[in-house]
Amino acid sequence: MDCAVSLVNISSAIFDCSAPDLDSCPDESLPEFAFIGRSNVGKSSLLNMLAGEQGLARVSTTPGFTKLINVFTMNNCWRLVDLPGYGFAQGARKDRARFNQAVSDYLENRPNLSLVFALIDSGLAPQAIDLEFVEWLVRHAVPFVFVFTKTDKVSAVTAQANIAAFADRISAWFEKPPAVFTCSAVTQQGRQELLGVIDEAMTAINTASILAGVPAESSPNLSLQARIRENLKRRPDLHRPWC
Repeated sequence: MDCAVSLVNISSAIFDCSAPDLDSCPDESLPEFAFIGRSNVGKSSLLNMLAGEQGLARVSTTPGFTKLINVFTMNNCWRLVDLPGYGFAQGARKDRARFNQAVSDYLENRPNLSLVFALIDSGLAPQAIDLEFVEWLVRHAVPFVFVFTKTDKVSAVTAQANIAAFADRISAWFEKPPAVFTCSAVTQQGRQELLGVIDEAMTAINTASILAGVPAESSPNLSLQARIRENLKRRPDLHRPWC
């Protein structure tokens, strides 16, 4: 497996599976980067923009359209994971609970999960459902960064005000807050920055594997992955000032 090419240049994106639960996910041989946000945050459009393929993730006007854990292998080196949006409006109550449990199981127990991209709508003031989810990530020590979406649909002043308000609401939860990025699937804003974060994380993972004497392409050792996730949470380049 050759991962030497910069991840900003995605040469292949292959659909692996749509998993209803953690047990149905692919093997744990590749690092995974998961994207999640509340319904209608623009996640599918963002994933298509990152991959450079409009058909990678299906875009729907129906909130909560994604109900399974969709997994894609990128550049034969890492996986992009499209998680169901939280708080989706459609579907039976029992389905909603089941999908939420699948996401919870994945985020808590997937050993090769390297980083979560938490998507927030830049056009909205802080929403309770987003704050609750971020609090859950913090409480369960899941490494993540923020991505404020749809910047093309709102003025820069409004977006920055909403981001600042969100930062203020959660400031007490961190000694140093996670990095914040802004993006637009329409203008391509943020693409290189987000892929750059994955590139940096992959470099750290490969370096840790080499130091531990474990080939990067082999099935990850659980204790090694635990150390990698701890390192990702502490790495200074994943923490940047709020916009």
